[in-house]
Amino acid sequence: MLNALRIANLLLLVLFPIAWFAPLMRAGLLPLFGLSEISVISGMQALWDSDVALALLVTFFALFAPYLKTIGLALIHFNMMRRKVLPVLSWLGKLAMADVFLVALYIVVIKGIGVGKVETAWGLYLFTACILASVIISTLTAKQTK
Repeated sequence: MLNALRIANLLLLVLFPIAWFAPLMRAGLLPLFGLSEISVISGMQALWDSDVALALLVTFFALFAPYLKTIGLALIHFNMMRRKVLPVLSWLGKLAMADVFLVALYIVVIKGIGVGKVETAWGLYLFTACILASVIISTLTAKQTK
């Protein structure tokens, strides 16, 4: 079981960067115009130009929190870090899940206004799956240590 957790967690180290560059959604002002693809990275680039404080928060939630958690779990799996750190890593995973919630909330709000058009893209599902896999891996890791 530990080997499966190790492999799944190491796979997240590859999948997270793919999810950051993958399109989360396609958005456009009116259905007549083409839709622009928005990824975590392109969204953060736009935020840096308009709101630096929000950009820092999103950068932490979307990039640093899940990746630090994944690295921390890898260190625990390979006995390079104490298991006492698991509650902190679990907390980091919850912060990353907040980012997925915010993206979903933005999609609902934009669709509700009816001015533009928004379509979810495969990157949103990949990013969500990575976060959920990370939560499951950390939960199973914590259960294994008892």
